[in-house]
Amino acid sequence: MKPTKDRMKFLLCAALSLLAPTFALAQAAAPKESSKAAAKPAASAASKPASKPSASKPSASRTEIRSTAKQMAAGIEAAEAALSAVELEIAERVHVGRLPCELGSAVAIEADPKAPGYFNLQIRNLKYRMNAVPTTTGAIRLEDQKAGAVWLQLANKSMLMNQKLGQRLADECMSPQQMAVSEAMKAAPPQSVLDAPAPAATPASAASAAAPEAAASAAK
Repeated sequence: MKPTKDRMKFLLCAALSLLAPTFALAQAAAPKESSKAAAKPAASAASKPASKPSASKPSASRTEIRSTAKQMAAGIEAAEAALSAVELEIAERVHVGRLPCELGSAVAIEADPKAPGYFNLQIRNLKYRMNAVPTTTGAIRLEDQKAGAVWLQLANKSMLMNQKLGQRLADECMSPQQMAVSEAMKAAPPQSVLDAPAPAATPASAASAAAPEAAASAAK
């Protein structure tokens, strides 16, 4: 027998009532899944800043490098302080200040108050750390052994050389005291070692030169 309209409505309502709990469960699960998906990027983003402080901390290797550098600097300072009395006496006679040189250049040299016997010398963009060194000629000599630079101070001038390069970096550098000596040497040039010595007087020539004087005194 054919179902009536009322029976069809009844069956449809019954089917909908059976499916309603399934739809409700699906809708309730959807927000939970979306909230979990949104929470994942937030959690990862929150975890990233936590790693930055650990990266800013110095590693053990950096600490060791810094410690080694400090020890080396302390060793250098200790080595600089170990100058002899002779070297310190030489350092007291070094002319300091700005010394004009030939060709319009100049050398600036100053003593290090924290390290007696050591000097900081600069010409143009070149800087040297120099200390007094004894010589056999009596000239005042400063050296930067690491750079190969040598500063020679004579009575009338000073000069700067680089022994490694085989170059003279500055010449005719003069302090006020050296300028005075240089002017005195120009007024009365010292005898050169190349000049021939004056001939020595022989006994005969000395006697002949004394005879006229003896005759003149006898006539009186």
